[in-house]
Amino acid sequence: MSSGPDKEGGRSTRGGPPALPRSVQETVELLAAEHYVADTSLGTALFLSLELGRPLLLEGEAGVGKTEVAKALASGLDRPLIRLQCYEGLDLASAAYEWNYARQMIHIRACESAGLTDAHRLSHDVFSDEFLIRRPLLQALDPGNEVAPVLLIDEVDRTDEPFEAYLLEVLSDFQITIPEIGAVHAAEPPLVVLTSNRTREIHDALKRRCIYHWIDYPTAERELEILFERVPEAPKQLGAQVVRFVQRVRELELFKLPGVAETIDWTRALMALDRHTLDEDTASRTLGVLLKYQDDLERLSGAELDGAIEAALAD
Repeated sequence: MSSGPDKEGGRSTRGGPPALPRSVQETVELLAAEHYVADTSLGTALFLSLELGRPLLLEGEAGVGKTEVAKALASGLDRPLIRLQCYEGLDLASAAYEWNYARQMIHIRACESAGLTDAHRLSHDVFSDEFLIRRPLLQALDPGNEVAPVLLIDEVDRTDEPFEAYLLEVLSDFQITIPEIGAVHAAEPPLVVLTSNRTREIHDALKRRCIYHWIDYPTAERELEILFERVPEAPKQLGAQVVRFVQRVRELELFKLPGVAETIDWTRALMALDRHTLDEDTASRTLGVLLKYQDDLERLSGAELDGAIEAALAD
């Protein structure tokens, strides 16, 4: 995608990364150029996020393509992708910054050996930029960045409420306050994408700062389009059969329904076995690529497996 003319407000510069898309259609085309098939509703949410300078919160089941939006956006705009993978117990030192205590101690001892014992001077020296370890959030807000990166805060629902509260400053003012230094402001705010698998509800205060969009399982037609976009070498008949099979499986009451990522993985697994069409024996032996829980594998057996195969082979 060409960079297009410079836009007001300094959002793009000559010789820099491509300009932000100027319409919903351009946003969809930007993602399509990176092999991400987006519908108009997702394109609208992403466009508004970019246009208004607001974080984009994507919720949906695992494997529906939430993380890939940020990856495609960073690649399409030729910007660095900074990813913060969230998990239970994530703290400030892992997410934002921490001091390099080992280097600080070495510096203090070196100064003492040289006869430099001014406590105020030493304190000023060791709490300086030289001894600061930047984690993803501080990296994204670094005023020295040549271009605003794409910041992906992945699976934010895995963190706890205190960390969500910390994110409020980051996402409201695009700054991080470091007590020993002060506030660090981004020269240009990063493009922020948050994802959630909805294992718990995100606090309203965080949601209010975001443009919200729910990514659902795709229709059969869109899933087939996604499959051939990601695995263009897949046999046409096999791809169509896999999608019909997966769509039928999603009608069952399973603990974890297969996402688009599993559809793609299963197609590649069948191709690795040199299959050009789907058959019951191969499907039964490879279901561990599609389903990840033993209870679900047991549920998809017998008549249910026969029904899924029948739906897959139907013209």
